[in-house]
Amino acid sequence: MALPRPATLLPRAPRPHRPSPAASAESAAPAAPAAFSVRTAHPRDAAELAALSQPFISSGALRPRPFHVYAQRASDFLVAEGPDGALDGCLALRLLPEPAHDGRAAGVVYNFCVAHRRQGSGVGARLLAAALAQGLSRSLDALFTATTGSGRLFLRYGFAPVSADLAPVSWARSLDPRRNAQVLARVL
Repeated sequence: MALPRPATLLPRAPRPHRPSPAASAESAAPAAPAAFSVRTAHPRDAAELAALSQPFISSGALRPRPFHVYAQRASDFLVAEGPDGALDGCLALRLLPEPAHDGRAAGVVYNFCVAHRRQGSGVGARLLAAALAQGLSRSLDALFTATTGSGRLFLRYGFAPVSADLAPVSWARSLDPRRNAQVLARVL
């Protein structure tokens, strides 16, 4: 079974709506949160990555990972760093060693979390957009993820539900069926 073409099941992400400057100025939206930047994590960020992830691990939204994974795989992580230097969000993008079921070069997005105080502020959207750009720059054909949540942000960015059978075998086998996670994919 092959991954569907982008025009069928896995469309490219639609362009986000951007209101005109006049409409933005007239809206009664709350003040924008402090600026943040997105960068690749460093091994020195491991403790903060683990701490940022812990509430989501405790709630069951993320799988537990040993501390050394955050240090050894720091280069997989993109982080949103606030002006105070604190990490406000993270996600990891790992290139998979074997292709997807249909031979496409694939990656997986994992450990996606945004600090509670920054949820709804665009941090998650910026991280996911950066991961998609990074996937394209690495010549990946498809990205996969598994989520126990609604997956709304992924769906807004062109991911669609797929069978785990379409994913690279080693990653699909690593999924814990007790978590009842939904597998999503996007063709790049």
